[in-house]
Amino acid sequence: MADAVTSTTIQDGDRVAIVQLTNTSDGTGESAVVKIDVSALASNSASGLPCTGVKLGKIVYSTFGMSAKLLWVADVNTICWDLNENYTDSEDFTDFGGIVNTAAASGKTGDIALTTTGHASGDSYVIVLTLIKEYS
Repeated sequence: MADAVTSTTIQDGDRVAIVQLTNTSDGTGESAVVKIDVSALASNSASGLPCTGVKLGKIVYSTFGMSAKLLWVADVNTICWDLNENYTDSEDFTDFGGIVNTAAASGKTGDIALTTTGHASGDSYVIVLTLIKEYS
């Protein structure tokens, strides 16, 4: 078996994408699973440019029985944000433009992955990410 996971796009506009992630664990957990694939996000409607990266604008999350790490994807993934075990929180980074991707250039994709830790059967998370889209 595997964890029961969903990824639901709530909004995907020219400037912002909002995605809801859920997991109900069977004890398997997730390891560096890509949750935000920037190439799958909508292109800019005015310029036609594809989305090449995102900044973390806001995060709302609730974890039960496990913690999770959001990761900037590259040859060596870099931590974007830690989500504590048994915790509910929200953070807004839009006042300063969002948390930027700090992954090293080697293999940097612009994507965001997720890894869970301390997961057991019945543990869960719900995460809502507001992402500020980047184009090049």
